[in-house]
Amino acid sequence: MHVQTTTPAAATLIMPYGGRLVDLMVPQSELAEARAYASTLPSLQISPRAVCDLEMLASGAFSPLDRFMGEADFRRVLAEMRLAGGTLFPMPITLPVAADAGFQEGTDIALRDAMNDLLAIMTIEELYPWDPADLAERVIGSHDTKHPLVHEMERWGRLNASGPIRMLQLPRHYDFQDLRQTPAGTREILAKTGRQNVVAFQTRNPLHRAHEELTKRATISVDGVLLLHPVVGMTKPGDVDHYTRVRTYKALADNHYDPDRIVLSLLPLAMRMAGPREALWHAIIRRNYGANHFIVGRDHAGPGKDSAGKPFFGPYDSQELVKEYEDEIGVQMVPFSEMLYLPDEDRYEEASHIADGAQTATISGTQVREDFLAKGRLLPAWFTRPETAEILAEAYPPRHRQGLCIWLTGLSGSGKSTTAAVLSVLLLEAGRQVTELDGDVVRTHLSKGLGFSREDRDTNILRIGYVASEIVRHGGTVMCAAVSPYRGTRDAVRAMMDEDQFIEVFVDTPLSVCEQRDVKGMYAKARRGEIKEFTGISDPYETPLNPEITLETVAHSPETNARRIMADLAARGFVRWDPPKDA
Repeated sequence: MHVQTTTPAAATLIMPYGGRLVDLMVPQSELAEARAYASTLPSLQISPRAVCDLEMLASGAFSPLDRFMGEADFRRVLAEMRLAGGTLFPMPITLPVAADAGFQEGTDIALRDAMNDLLAIMTIEELYPWDPADLAERVIGSHDTKHPLVHEMERWGRLNASGPIRMLQLPRHYDFQDLRQTPAGTREILAKTGRQNVVAFQTRNPLHRAHEELTKRATISVDGVLLLHPVVGMTKPGDVDHYTRVRTYKALADNHYDPDRIVLSLLPLAMRMAGPREALWHAIIRRNYGANHFIVGRDHAGPGKDSAGKPFFGPYDSQELVKEYEDEIGVQMVPFSEMLYLPDEDRYEEASHIADGAQTATISGTQVREDFLAKGRLLPAWFTRPETAEILAEAYPPRHRQGLCIWLTGLSGSGKSTTAAVLSVLLLEAGRQVTELDGDVVRTHLSKGLGFSREDRDTNILRIGYVASEIVRHGGTVMCAAVSPYRGTRDAVRAMMDEDQFIEVFVDTPLSVCEQRDVKGMYAKARRGEIKEFTGISDPYETPLNPEITLETVAHSPETNARRIMADLAARGFVRWDPPKDA
């Protein structure tokens, strides 16, 4: 691999990136007075995403941005990827608030995290409306709720707040504190290496031998130092947790890299999974941390496939966009070339440099999950370092011991609960302990007091989803039987956990059959107008587009359908189960 060097990072810093970094921290001498003042202010408890953004703003990682965007910056970023003054900045950084929150322009508010810890004081200079559909179209190019940010934005407040920020403390992190460096701190460490060129590597996944080889080649090619800069804020739901990942990065940095050629530092970024725009944004952020080269991989920051099974972005769209603007931002794009293992020579090589017919080996991400981690097999040493393989094996038990969510959706009376009852017994028989979250039961406890408006229904389903995701995260099996009529909300629940651990079961029963089965007469009341917003009558049911399993309850009994689900789970490795011989 050959990468041409650009202007050395330590010699000439291209403004506005990497020059004077924004610093929003209140001086120590003024801190007590500022805290006392903040205690008198109305508070806004901001989301985990906003907490990440606030930390990045405060440390200078988003320089030259020094606040959540005002309307002029926001509109131009959406339209042209530039701030109002013309500086390239492709990602909108905003603080959404509810329209009925009662905040007013010209007033101060205290910003607090989920634990109610005081972080900052913000003077509201602007409150302006925004449209999630417009943002999704411009930044992501899709309204598909399979995209994690699209469905998340639906729950954001419809006003954006902006104004000067006085930071009282950065968010508290108790993990890996020696690796959590600000942009200024990272640049100081990089300067001490004595090397002028810095190659940054963005990652939200474990590093394997191919990544190791690529980063080493890129570093040597520019006679520089590698900034291994993993994201430890919000990544794609279902990713390997950052605790596990950072343990693997430390093992690699300590044992398999030249200590004079690598700096490991953690990035508290909330990713948007926005493909090309995000790649360009990542490059700008790394410029602020001191890098002048940035590795961009295939489908960089891509969220996977949409509801139709197609990728949201082209595989090389991100590389093309970063390449287009590399001179302006002062960061040269290093393409992540495909690296393949040559068994006969025990080495890695770029695919483009391998002769036709040569024997090669590789393992896809799907194979890592399904053929190794899910089966309790260690990854081979030619693919990943033994330290990494052992850490991943510790964090990921075999598939039949991993968490699992079975989500049955369908019209009222379709047979969800009946099928779930049979399935629960079969799962117990197979050695799985099961938690059942039935929609009707949950409404009498967890969601007591909620009505049947779309907002209340979404709240109910998201509550069930949150509880389910926690059960899954701790290795349990949870079965949810709920009408869950809206596709976007079901996608939101899916996004709360690893997609492989979410099994959507569409109980496909015709409306006429559901009405015949209705012993409570609910459908009849809805037909007479006595029940408003009743799914299937006066409110829509949005059929799943690509459910893992579709059941027909007219031709098949609940027991037959439950056994079909068990067979599917067995094929996926989630249960050890042999069907009865007469089934």
